[in-house]
Amino acid sequence: MEQYDWIWFISSGAFITLKYSIISVTLGMIIGIIIALMRITHITILRAFAIAYVSVIRGTPLLVQLSLFYFAIPAITGYSISVFAAGILAFSINSGAYLSVHIYSGINGVDQGQVEAAKALGIPYWSMMRDIVLPQAFARILPSLVNEMVNMVKESSIIAILGEADLMRRAQIVAAEQYTYMAPLLVAGGCYYVIVTILSIIAGKIEAKVYVKNN
Repeated sequence: MEQYDWIWFISSGAFITLKYSIISVTLGMIIGIIIALMRITHITILRAFAIAYVSVIRGTPLLVQLSLFYFAIPAITGYSISVFAAGILAFSINSGAYLSVHIYSGINGVDQGQVEAAKALGIPYWSMMRDIVLPQAFARILPSLVNEMVNMVKESSIIAILGEADLMRRAQIVAAEQYTYMAPLLVAGGCYYVIVTILSIIAGKIEAKVYVKNN
C-alpha cells in the first residue's frame, strides 16, 4: 500500500459494517414485531415460545450465536453456510430478541381505550395493530430503536473473526502488515464514532418530527 492508502482501505470497510447493520436491524424489526405480537396473544404455546426465545437469545453471547450458525449447524447438517449468511442470521435473530422487548413495551404503553374503541367499532385485529397500535408503539420507542441500530453497528465487528473485511478486520490486516496497532485501530474507532454520531443526529431529527406531529 502507498503511504496513506491504508486509511482509505480501512475506512471503506464502513460500507460492509453498515450493510450488516442495516439488513440485520431491518430483519430484526420484522422478527421483533412477530415475537412481540406472540407475547400478547392468548395462545399459550405461542406466548411460551416468544418468552423462551427472548430469554435464550438475550441470555447467550452474540459470539456464541454467530459461531453456532457458521460452525456448529453446518457440522451437524452437512451444509456449509457463507460468512454473510451466518452473520445476517445471527445478527437478525439477536436484534429481533432485543427489539421485541421494546416493541412489546411500546404496545403495552398505547392507551387501552383506543384498543377497546377499535374493538367496539368492529375493526379487525390485524388492521387495528397495523393502523392504530403499532404506529403509536414505534413513536414511543424510537430512541430504543436507534440505540439498537447503534449497538448493532458496534457489535457487528465480531464478524471479523470469520474473515469478513469489515472495519475491524481491515484494521487488523493493516496492523499485521505495518507491525503497529495504534494507528489502524484509531482509524477504525474513528469510523465507528462517525457512523454512530451520524445515526444519532438523524434519529434526533426524526424523533423531533414525531414529537411535533404527536403534540
